[in-house]
Amino acid sequence: MAFNIQDFRSQMLFDGARPNLFECTMTFPINVISNASGAQEKFTFMCRASQIPGSQVNAVTVNYFGRELKFAGNRVFTEWTVTIINDEDFILRNAFEKWMNGLNSHRFNLRNPNMVYSFDYQQDGYVKHYGKAGNILKAYKFIGLFPIDVSPIELDWAANDTMEEYAVTFAYQWWETIPGDQGAEVNAQVY
Repeated sequence: MAFNIQDFRSQMLFDGARPNLFECTMTFPINVISNASGAQEKFTFMCRASQIPGSQVNAVTVNYFGRELKFAGNRVFTEWTVTIINDEDFILRNAFEKWMNGLNSHRFNLRNPNMVYSFDYQQDGYVKHYGKAGNILKAYKFIGLFPIDVSPIELDWAANDTMEEYAVTFAYQWWETIPGDQGAEVNAQVY
């Protein structure tokens, strides 16, 4: 194939998707977190980085006379990680710490009685990817997520002109995709 920039240009009809045009939303378990609604609203603005989820189907290998044959196995949903900007009110950090403490307390190794059932502590989250015109290109819904890791916040005397950030990693049951061409229907499903 000969190099032809016009062929490439003809395929890039919309100038490429931009990774900085996204929004994340999620719910927090109100039965344990007293300021769940404040945390939900703040999460949308303080979630600085995220990912569109990947997809993985494991292979099942069967050996026959020294030859490996591969067959489709089960789908695996890898963790979802977001990066949070920390504000001095610590609303989000406190909410994530209370959520995790409800799952398993630090001192007594017990679960909060308000989080006995999975539906008590598993919540839903969303990531919406926008186009340059403000339209939703694609949206994903994470079903039954809960935090499994809240990373440390690094403190450093030499860290001038920066803001604190930390990562939160969630396990979840599965994700569903909501095509962006459904317009208003996507907004209704995402919120």
